[in-house]
Parts: sequence; structure tokens; C-alpha cells
Amino acid sequence: MRKHYDRQRRFDCTPIAELSLNFNCRDEVVPVLAGLQHVYTSHTLRNKVVNLVAQDINEDTRRDVGRPGFDDWQIVVLAAVRLGCNFDYDKLQDQAENHRSLRTMLGVGDWDDTSFQAKRIRETLCQLKPATISALNLAIVSYGQELDGEAAESVRADSFVIETDIHYPTESTLIGDGLRKIIPLCVDLAKEIDQTGWRQSKHLLKRVKRYVRTISQISGSKSPRVKAGLAPAYQRLLDFAASILDRARTLQTQAETASTVLSRALSADLKHWIDLTEQVCDTANRRVLLGEKVPHSEKLFSLFETHTQLYRRGKSRTPNQLGRLVLVFEDGAGFISHYHLMDREACDADVVVDQTREVQKRHQGAINKGSFDRGFHTPENEKELRAILGEPCIAPRHPRQYAECLANGSVEFHRQRKRHPGIESAIGALQSGNGLKRCRDHSQEGFERYLGLAILGRNIHVLGKLLIARRQATSAAASSKRKAA
Repeated sequence: MRKHYDRQRRFDCTPIAELSLNFNCRDEVVPVLAGLQHVYTSHTLRNKVVNLVAQDINEDTRRDVGRPGFDDWQIVVLAAVRLGCNFDYDKLQDQAENHRSLRTMLGVGDWDDTSFQAKRIRETLCQLKPATISALNLAIVSYGQELDGEAAESVRADSFVIETDIHYPTESTLIGDGLRKIIPLCVDLAKEIDQTGWRQSKHLLKRVKRYVRTISQISGSKSPRVKAGLAPAYQRLLDFAASILDRARTLQTQAETASTVLSRALSADLKHWIDLTEQVCDTANRRVLLGEKVPHSEKLFSLFETHTQLYRRGKSRTPNQLGRLVLVFEDGAGFISHYHLMDREACDADVVVDQTREVQKRHQGAINKGSFDRGFHTPENEKELRAILGEPCIAPRHPRQYAECLANGSVEFHRQRKRHPGIESAIGALQSGNGLKRCRDHSQEGFERYLGLAILGRNIHVLGKLLIARRQATSAAASSKRKAA
């Protein structure tokens, strides 16, 4: 049983509209709560966001029966605070149980015994779809742009890599990961369908560990004599993996005709891991034994996060980045008005035109200024961006052409070029303050959800700062040195 929000006022809880916040505190929770308070007191916006949440939480269930669940408004608050303040679920549980202002925003009083267990919060937030979180962001940004007035007229865009939560990938460790998943599954499946042949599973796992460790030690050596043993070591691992995979494939084929639900589920899971491990074995054979140069599109960088890609963007501190590339647009008030998770093989120049059209649509055609990095430039992109924005600030990559562009650029071009580095500040804030340095959720859908929640937290934070600056401009919570786009 759920409701949008509690309409009954409580003796033990201050009404949300009357919550008093300390604007002289510089903690990030203050503007986040200030933004949420304004969303709650704006009835049209509040009804819009809780209806969006309700569509996902009770998509296939009734709301008027069953045990009480989180109110839709409580889910909005927890979603905003989780990455708006860069909390993990355990920290969020502690704050929801002990932070008085946050409990007031949740509509929970001192006498209320509502349980905010970390697992319960996680399972509830994971019901939100990435598309719904994007719609929540659009509602917040549209409202904030109406308050600011001129925010929708300008944007600046850049891309950055969000790392996935994986270990450093090598073929040997990935093969080891696959075999460590396959062998226990084979033990369970053989027991379920009454087959024999897997009683030495612990010994097999020890052999996997020994082969992988040997390759790691050889790879870490600088001695040419030791390095010469790398190919034979890989050959031993691949031969052992091939024997295990053949036995596992036979067992999986036998289980396909089984009648029990558990055996069919184990069989499908085993097939998944066999396919991934065989792909990595093929890559290792081609690269190490045959000496081929395998393209990134055919590689797996994690068996658990298969959507991970390797990026080499020429950055000195992080030459190799394992994750996904994300494009963000920041408007004149600091809101992240649009974000886009790129395909694994896509680069900046491939997506900038289509996504700029989408941003112009979201801003209802109000954008007349936009700045982009040199990596977005192609002659075709520049021409199409001029048709969309009028006067975009996008410079060529070639040094000579870049110098000519600066020499012939208009005053407005140079003004936008000067303000463009502010997007790097926004990206830094997303990485350090909103958890987008590394995604802590799993699967591609979890990655998209995590990205959306981080952007939602940032946008509500910006809305809160904007409101605090209007109410008490000299307060510490309203202070900011960032310049608009």
C-alpha cells in the first residue's frame, strides 16, 4: 500500500513547508533539502514528480492493498539525497534515521518507527527506470529555468568517462573469473540433474588460481628470459579452460531437457558464462599466441560489466579509462539540462549534432549560444550546429586552423570560449560530489540509473543554491564562484 505523500499533519513532525534550514552551513545537504522543500511547496511540480515515481513503483501492482511502503515523495527525497550528497545506501540509512531535517523532509516524526533499512532503500530505488529519472530531471530543470529567466538561452557541453566498478582486466584474470563462475554452477547443476564428474571442484579452482597467478608473475617481470614463458603459460591456461568448457557445455546440454525450474535456470546461467569465457579465450589465443591486434569492439573488459569500454583520450594522468563515455550539457544557471550515455563505439563528433537538437527541443528553441570542445569539431558538425544554434563556439582541432579561428572570431565567440571551461568545473563537481567518478551500481541499466540519480541530485542542489541566493545572498550556502555559461 502506497500514497503520494502524507496529507495528515503530525504532532511530532514539523510541516515540510515550515522546515528551517541553516543557510550559514556549507554542507551539500542544505541546498539539496532547500531544493526539495521548494519542489514540495510547488504543488504542480510536486504532483508531477510523485506521479512519475508512482508509474514505476506500482507499474503492475495495486496501491491500495498490502503492507505500507515508502510514500512516493519519500522515494523522491531518498533518490535526490543519495547521490546529491554522494551517500552509499548504509550512509543514507543512517541519515534517514538520525538527521532531523532530512526526517522532516521525509515526513517522518519522532514517534514514527518507519524502517529505513539500506536493503529496502536500494530495492525501492532500483525500481525507478532510467527514462523516469530523465523525466524527473527535465521537470526540475524546466522549473529552474523558468525561475532564472535566461538560463535556457545558453549551453556548454563536454564529455567525460564514468568508470565501471571492475578490476583491471587482462585475459588471464577474465578467464579466471569465468572459470570461477562456471565450476560452482556445474557442481550445483550436476547435483540437480543427478550427474557425476564434478567432485574435484575445489582442486579445479586451485588449478585455475595457480595458472592465473603464474601468468601475472611472468607479466610483471622485466627479464626477457622470464617473459619468454608467457606464451606457454597462456597455452596451459587455455588448454585447461578448453577442457572445463567442453565438460560444462556437455552438462549444460544435458540439463536443457530437464523438467525442474531450477535446473533450467542453472542451465541458462551456465550457458551465459560459457559464452563469455569462450569469447575471452578466443581473444587471448588471437592476441598472445597468434600475435594478432584485436580491435576493442571485439574485446570484453569485464565478464560482470560487459558494457565496459576502454578509452584512450590523451589525458596525462589517466591515459587508460575503463567505463562509459557520457555527454552532458550545462545551461546558463548551472543545471545539467541534458545528458546522454554514448554507445561503446561512439565518440564526441558522432553524437553532438543529434544531442544538440534534443537539447534545443528540451529548451523549447530558446538556445542561441552554445560552446563545445575541439574534439566535437568536424566541418559538417560546425555547419549543422550553426543551423541549430545560430552562433556556436566550436573550434577546429588542427593547430593552424585553430589559430586562424581565434584570429577571425567575433567578440561573442571569444566570450563563449572564455566561459566554456566552466563545464569542466561542473564535471568535477559531478565526479567528486555526486559519485560519477566510478559507478557503484551493476549492469548497463544500473549504470544508466546511477547516472540519472547523480544528475538529479546535482540539479536539485543547483535549484537549492538558486533559491538560497534569492533569500539570503550573503549566506555561506549561497556562495559560488562559478560563472554562467
